[in-house]
Amino acid sequence: MSKDFSKFEKRAGLKFKNQDLLKQAFTHRSYLNENPPLAGGLGIGHNERLEFLGDAVLELAVTKKLYHLYPDKKEGELTSIRSALVNTNMLSVLGGEFGFNDFLLLSRGETKDLGRGRQFMLANTFEALVGAIYLDSGFETAESFLERALFPQIQEIVEKSLWQDSKSLFQERAQEIAGLTPNYQVLHESGPDHDKTFVTGVFLNGEKVAEGQGSSKQEAEQAAAQEALRQKGW
Repeated sequence: MSKDFSKFEKRAGLKFKNQDLLKQAFTHRSYLNENPPLAGGLGIGHNERLEFLGDAVLELAVTKKLYHLYPDKKEGELTSIRSALVNTNMLSVLGGEFGFNDFLLLSRGETKDLGRGRQFMLANTFEALVGAIYLDSGFETAESFLERALFPQIQEIVEKSLWQDSKSLFQERAQEIAGLTPNYQVLHESGPDHDKTFVTGVFLNGEKVAEGQGSSKQEAEQAAAQEALRQKGW
């Protein structure tokens, strides 16, 4: 499958010295499983190791940014703001805005999944891309990319208190603005008992407002409430 990654570089304001790192960041495990000879010819692996690295680079870059941006905020507040900035919903939205879908290397089956599974892929690919940038050009270049791509979201998160207890905040806003009390419903769960993933929807008057994902029902509800606050502009 041929992808012109130079178009992505132009879109994202990046220039890779090692193009294989960029391709690997967009390569899902399923693609290599389906195309092993081709994958061997490309000389690249899937993006899970890059995702692991990128997650750490992302956490350090965001922590550093928040530490200097908010010298008066306590550790707990900074941790909550960081969590609101780097969750699956946020990173998948940014991946969509950067056109990740045009460059993902997936199996035929995964290509058809445009639902919640695709959101996970977009978020994971964002982390893998950060890891690839770090390996290719160093931490400062990764920071520079995040300064353009992610850090502009900080102001909205802080101004709208999206880092606080999102469930309580959404309930307060829903009752105040719409006169309704939200309720939550598990839409999907997957994985073994020791490592489950939950997808939860938040509803107002029977209408789904948003979805959220987490390793527990409570975490998924918080993520759904945060996304609902964002979508409603509350």
